This record gives sequence, structure tokens and C-alpha cells, in this order.
Amino acid sequence: MLKAISFLLALAVVIACASCTRRPANEKRYPIKGKVIAVSKPDRTATISHEDIPGYMPGMTMEFKIKKDIDLEMIKAGDIVTGTLVVTDTSSWIEITSSTDGGSQLTPMTIVPGEPKPGDAIPDYALVNQDGKAIRISQYKGKALALTFIYTRCPQPDQCTLMSSNFAQIDRELQKLPDIYSQTHLLSITFDPEYDTPRVLRSYGASHTERYSDETFQHWEFATGTKDEIKGMAQFFGLRYFIDTESGEEQIMHSLRTAVIDKNGKLVKLYRGNEWKPAEIVEDLKSLATGLK
Repeated sequence: MLKAISFLLALAVVIACASCTRRPANEKRYPIKGKVIAVSKPDRTATISHEDIPGYMPGMTMEFKIKKDIDLEMIKAGDIVTGTLVVTDTSSWIEITSSTDGGSQLTPMTIVPGEPKPGDAIPDYALVNQDGKAIRISQYKGKALALTFIYTRCPQPDQCTLMSSNFAQIDRELQKLPDIYSQTHLLSITFDPEYDTPRVLRSYGASHTERYSDETFQHWEFATGTKDEIKGMAQFFGLRYFIDTESGEEQIMHSLRTAVIDKNGKLVKLYRGNEWKPAEIVEDLKSLATGLK
């Protein structure tokens, strides 16, 4: 009898603990997208001008609580964010899924404090390409270079996947112009060096060019490097990224940067966010290759 009572007590404790980890039965979750107007880290809030939230409220500007430290660190005024609005009987908060710089406010020529400006020389960063070969930024002098940042496990279709799809289109368009093609180069750099080994990058790159085993990577390379080198390079271009340790999904929260660099290794344009179109960079590279810029 005593054993049975002990077992029932232990079972009750297990059930009670399990119930503590479940979401409240009254919790509701809604997709949200909008522009960040202001962020208050002390209050852990963000004022967001959001679109209509189907089934909950029309579009408006209001203040939301932010629970996760990484979400709070990731966003700033002007960013376009997507995420989830979580609502219970007693509270509500936002969980950020993605954050990109507000492209409508900044042009590729806009000077932003702490970021390189047109005409600045690009430091000679040391990297390793998809073949495990050591490369340096300086080796691309003499060609017009476009570089962007990605990580291969990125789950958001409008983030790294879009950057790689855009570069694939740029690569295809430039192939139609052999003289221009030979004077230009594309470079995608991962900010997840622990996972994105040369072998992973080779497979990822070949799938995006759709040349698979026939891909030579002569025009479009994929590169990794040491943690410090990648971090330094990302910071130079104003790219922010944080590893989300709270979700348990090993997701990297990040902004976006794509740079166009002239034949002398100097910055021409810095595209922020994901609103730029492949045709814009094709024209940039064509102009640089023919000496019009």
C-alpha cells in the first residue's frame, strides 16, 4: 500500500512538472510584420508600425513587449521585422523571426556611421573557399567584385536563400556577356564557419548554380574563415548576427549586407537589407567592368 501511495505521489509530481512546461491553454499566436519605430532596452519594448494581424487587429502603431534578449539586441529603429505576436489572458509579447534594415530609408550610397563609405578600401581579409583553398580579398583586384553574406542553414526564404538566388541570377545574366563576365567576380561568405565547412559550401554553391558536379566556381565562389576573421569582416560591413541560444534550434539572427567593390578594391555601393534587385548589381558590375564608374 505504501509503495502504491509513493508511486501515485511521484506520478503527480511528474504530471505537475510537465504541465509547467506546456504552453498555457489560452495562448494564441499570430503572425506579425511591421517597421520598428523605436526600441527601449530598459523597458524591453519595441514600438512597431505593423500590418493587419488577421483575426486579431487592424494595422496600427503600438508598443510591444520583447522577452528574448537576442530579439532585443537584434532590432533597431527603422528595421523591418517579421515574427509572432503571442497573446495570453494576462500578457502579450513579440517573438522576432527575422529583421532586415529598412531599405526604403537607405540607399546603397548612404553614409552610415560605423559602416564603410563609398571609396573606402576593403581590408585584405583571409578566407578559405569551397575547395579548401586559402584566398584573400586583395586577389580580386583588377575585377569588379560583388560579395554578400549568408549561412547555409538559414530557414528564412527572404534572407540568405534570397541572397543566393539573387547572386545565381546575376551569375546567369553576366554569362551572357563574356567580356564582362571575365572582368567580374561573385563571392558569398558564410557567418556560420563551424557548420559551413568548405565541403558544405561546395554542395550549397553547386546547387544554386545548378551545375552540380560540373561547377568549377571560377566566377562565383563561396568562402568561410576563422570565427574572428568572419566576425571582423561582418562588423566592417555593418552586418549584425547573433546565435539564438534560447530557441534550441541553433538559428542565427542576422541582418543583411551586399557590397559592390571596384577593380582597385574600394567600396562602390553597400546594399542593406533584401529589397535590392539582381538587375541593379548587374548594372553596377557592367559599369565597373567597362570603366564607366
